[in-house]
Amino acid sequence: MERKQASDFDPQLLGLFHKYVHGAINRREFLDGAAKFAIGGLTATVLWDMLKPNYAWAQQVPKDDKRIKAEYTFYSSPKGSTADGKMRGLLARPASGDKFPVVLVIHENRGLNPYVEDVARRLAVSGFMALAPDALWPLGGYPSVDKYGAEADEKAAAMFRQLDGAKTTEDFAAAAEFLLKHPQSTGKLGAVGFCFGGTMVNRLAVRVPELAAAVPFYGRAPATVDVPKIKAAVLAHFADAELDPNSTGTWPAYETALKANGIKHEGYIYAKTYHGFHNDTTPRYNEAAAKLAWQRTVDHFNKYLNSAA
Repeated sequence: MERKQASDFDPQLLGLFHKYVHGAINRREFLDGAAKFAIGGLTATVLWDMLKPNYAWAQQVPKDDKRIKAEYTFYSSPKGSTADGKMRGLLARPASGDKFPVVLVIHENRGLNPYVEDVARRLAVSGFMALAPDALWPLGGYPSVDKYGAEADEKAAAMFRQLDGAKTTEDFAAAAEFLLKHPQSTGKLGAVGFCFGGTMVNRLAVRVPELAAAVPFYGRAPATVDVPKIKAAVLAHFADAELDPNSTGTWPAYETALKANGIKHEGYIYAKTYHGFHNDTTPRYNEAAAKLAWQRTVDHFNKYLNSAA
């Protein structure tokens, strides 16, 4: 299917899709609302097909790329979501070398889908060891895209709503500890996350003092009272404030608190972009903003994880 851009759709339709993605409405409700935009021979179902993820577009680094080593691994999370205290994630690192700065990659509210796995591989190509855990592992893991296609994302969203938020936080905190203690880790830890993952990065910045660099994409800010606990250098990416007020609207107070506490930080709002602009599987993807934000992200990790900064 031809890749569409956000500009190909009515903003109200994209707003409706945003509600669907975040679980505020189900697919039936989305289709009912999308019907009024179905003109020129289009149907609401065709519009949904155009907007839903196409994970083939997300593969920038093939699974068998010779520059990296990537495999699924288990790590201990005794206070987390699983009965046996074991969580699973994708671990990717450069094919050569002994020690690497480490980065925790935190997915959206869909679990470890192919897009987020590719993000981990992209970081490995850039010289980092990256772990991308799957919060859905206690429920069987992210559904197979080969089996369900884009339906996997919808199934994953339903599974995600079953998770215990506090235990899921423990699972990501345990992932950070796993990376810090990994024999190939330099001990310099960063974290990047998207949507839910961006909010989780902010949460871990408060909780994990060893976190040296935090990069939340369209994540909600932590409570102002908790900001003084942050030791990481923060790089925050946001969509257009008018198009994503719920996330971007938290930045001004967050920035003020970071400044007041002398915490290193940068924040960027990408004009005319939508929530999810880095996710290259849907029309909300904005290539120019995504590439700029990603280069800033890699530069941020190089600055704070590969130097004495």
